[in-house]
Amino acid sequence: MNTPTLSGEAVLPPTTSIPSTIQGLGAVVSRRHFFRYLHDRHGSAFTVNLPVFGPSVVISDAAMARELFTAGDQVENVQPNLGRILGTGSMFALEGARHRARRKLLTPPLHGKPIRSYEQMVVDEVRAESASWPTGVEFASIEPMMRITLNVILRAVFGAEGSELDRLRDMIPPMVTVGSRAATVPPLPRLLRPIDPNHRYARRNAEYRDYVGGLITKARNDSRLDERTDILAIMLRSTYDDGSPMTDDEIAEELATMLAAGHETTATTLAWALERLRRHPEVVRELVAEVDAGGSDYRHATILEVQRSRPVIDFAGRHVVADHLDLGKWRIPKGYNVLVSIALLHDDSSEFARPEVFDPTRFLGTKPPSAWLPFGGGTRRCIGAAFATMEMDVTLRTLLADFELMPTSARSERWFSRGVAYAPSRGGRIAVVPR
Repeated sequence: MNTPTLSGEAVLPPTTSIPSTIQGLGAVVSRRHFFRYLHDRHGSAFTVNLPVFGPSVVISDAAMARELFTAGDQVENVQPNLGRILGTGSMFALEGARHRARRKLLTPPLHGKPIRSYEQMVVDEVRAESASWPTGVEFASIEPMMRITLNVILRAVFGAEGSELDRLRDMIPPMVTVGSRAATVPPLPRLLRPIDPNHRYARRNAEYRDYVGGLITKARNDSRLDERTDILAIMLRSTYDDGSPMTDDEIAEELATMLAAGHETTATTLAWALERLRRHPEVVRELVAEVDAGGSDYRHATILEVQRSRPVIDFAGRHVVADHLDLGKWRIPKGYNVLVSIALLHDDSSEFARPEVFDPTRFLGTKPPSAWLPFGGGTRRCIGAAFATMEMDVTLRTLLADFELMPTSARSERWFSRGVAYAPSRGGRIAVVPR
């Protein structure tokens, strides 16, 4: 990360007097609670010094967030970012024209008609997974959701079946888990290598690259490549505007990005959805009636509300590369990161009336406001948002058609950090009976 350049023109938001060591501890133990504490003391913008990210400004104002996401070449992706984990050729690491070209290339297979073709695949995976669920016995939903989303993304991305699917199913979950931890921890000294998640991730990533490299070569030589509908085949057939194809290394890194981003976060959101629904039987009744009638509006609104009230990614960030960046009344110097607190924005009563209340009707018949940011914003908004939304929608529709979700009076599950994503602390526990 670049050393911040302070100038006489800099006008930074309030800086906490908490020593940097304690700031770091607070951010590691519970970033959400730490940011909430500072927000309550200093308002919608404050300055911190964080592990991994260094000197940073945290904002929770929708207007400033829009300014940040439309700041163009004044900013780059937050530093460091997941490109450190997923590879220097992944979209997380690319900037400027290279990022725009890659995003243009990868957008078609993740939007519109291609993703609609995957809906039956989601139904099949949900029913295969739920066939063995116990009747009336409580269990954590996050692991079944992880298996469903992993199988879907593996089949959609690789067209994987049989032994290839089995191998990837064994390989990817531990890689994603340790990668999620590594993303929030700086590389440790060599002496601590045995406990360094960065080192463990490097070993698992090398194994992944070797295996996936073989799958890419196999697909490239497939005589029926032009007939295949999986995302790997689409990548292999695609070319940049100058006619050049993606390299095998670029493809491997983007596939890892899709697997990481399209697996854990979607599954975690589904676990939160089930956790919320068990505590709101009136919402479940509306959803079931709608499913039986063939509708979808209330279900879509429910997904939006789950993402608002329980965002699994709690911030999106940018790195200032211009001499300074003006946001509202603040002037932020070159070298600083600016972090948009999605969790604080989603709890802002000026943007969402009674934010503490789980209320899907707030999204009926209207688009989410700009303060709704579960997928981030600007040119780096999650490219797989449409795919993830389809997956969540079809999963919930299928479960509500097949099962009765038993309500509970248990207190809401707490937030638990899995590294990058925030999950329900008890795994989103559910109990179901067949309908």
